[in-house]
Amino acid sequence: MGTTGRIRLGANDYGKAENRVVRIYRDTPRHEIRDVTVSTALRGDFSAAHLAGDQSRVLPTDTQKNTVYAYAKEHGLREIEDYALTLARHFVSDVEPVEGARIEVDEHTWERIDDHAWVRRESEVRTTVVEVSGAGETVRSGLKDLVLLKSTGSEFAGFLRDGYTTLQETHDRIMSTSLVATWTYAATDVDWDKTWTDVRAILLERFASVHSLALQQTLWEMGKAVLETHPEIEEISLSAPNKHHFVVDLTPFGLENPNEVFHAATAPYGLIQATVVRD
Repeated sequence: MGTTGRIRLGANDYGKAENRVVRIYRDTPRHEIRDVTVSTALRGDFSAAHLAGDQSRVLPTDTQKNTVYAYAKEHGLREIEDYALTLARHFVSDVEPVEGARIEVDEHTWERIDDHAWVRRESEVRTTVVEVSGAGETVRSGLKDLVLLKSTGSEFAGFLRDGYTTLQETHDRIMSTSLVATWTYAATDVDWDKTWTDVRAILLERFASVHSLALQQTLWEMGKAVLETHPEIEEISLSAPNKHHFVVDLTPFGLENPNEVFHAATAPYGLIQATVVRD
């Protein structure tokens, strides 16, 4: 079988993934902790490395790792958006072959016990992805693995049916999800911590208070409320696996079960995703 067309190198980047950085601030008797996972990716003309094994324009990924740690000390690691912007600007401005940089930071949450002790909150992660290039700077922040559940105020009925449909309608069900939300800022002069905290609070309030006829409706109401409150946010994307809870049939044991005992299924699950944008 014949082929046509040239073979060429397509888009490419390289970097150091999942650098785990813990920064302790000891300036006062009440210490502060920042615990993050940082991934770097650099773009530019690195074709010689791919086509000829020529590394003369390649900044080692080990150097990128060292920079991640050094910048946590030299420039501080307070708000992850500022830290990621500082790293990305350095790679683009100070490393000649680099034309663009992408920095991803996941922040792991610790809850304070006393002045210098914490307990890890395992599930929820704060995120940011920063891209810097000649085309400009973008900051996309968010959260993932935010596990939510409400025991009522959720329905699913009136759906399309065909010959393979067996699902029964329900007007009172558990709704649970592990939410991923990311939003894009219109600029970089933002109070990152305050905005992130407020967006999270809006998402929680809407999840709890909206009487949901479908998880899609809940995501729409969440996203709309965020954009209505925060003009500095251009768009927000939400991804929500439906963590199904099925009522257990207890009649073989002579017991009634008025939506009190459930089987929590892990897979398969419905996955609902939506982006809410400004017109």
